[in-house]
Amino acid sequence: MKFFIDTANLDQIREAQDLGVLDGVTTNPSLMAKEGITGRENILQHYKDICAIATGDVSAEVISTTYDEMIKEGEELASLHEQIVVKVPMIKDGIKAIKYFSDKGIRTNCTLVFSCGQALLAAKAGATYVSPFIGRLDDISTDGLNLITEIRHIYDNYMFDTQILAASVRHTMHVIDCAKIGADVMTGPLSSIEGLLRHPLTDSGLAKFLADYEKGNK
Repeated sequence: MKFFIDTANLDQIREAQDLGVLDGVTTNPSLMAKEGITGRENILQHYKDICAIATGDVSAEVISTTYDEMIKEGEELASLHEQIVVKVPMIKDGIKAIKYFSDKGIRTNCTLVFSCGQALLAAKAGATYVSPFIGRLDDISTDGLNLITEIRHIYDNYMFDTQILAASVRHTMHVIDCAKIGADVMTGPLSSIEGLLRHPLTDSGLAKFLADYEKGNK
């Protein structure tokens, strides 16, 4: 499973990259605003800065909601760097845009997916990634992980190339569960990745090893 980090924070991206397990980055207008990145030129430059740190795919989201504007904006984003994947919303014009981009060889990430039907349309249109938001489904007492399982089943039935990118991952168990049910990619905060490092028996075992070494090597 690929590990993406969902942030616009350059320090966190750098830390995840240095860990050696980062495969890509996703971000969105909300995450940009959280880091104080506003204004078109600043946002475009920030995407370039992210690409200079991360070595994998970087999803850059269009703000437009009409076909012509999404095409114009998406082509501009794709031209910024070869790592850029154009993130397009799951709306009617978005599906049309994904088909256009697919035919032009521009990679896409269909975002804000909350149903199997939406995921099926995205795959039919040729999306590179489809992003079901499991955390947001959990927030409304709906099983987000079950959606991943159902999409996996549908995609395997028809050998779609579209990768399932589990988005809105909130914590480490989401990562583990997504790996168990066959998500191709997960994207979440740095804490969800670093949480995989931790186990109390690892901590206590290492403490004992070091203590025993100290006793015999004074």
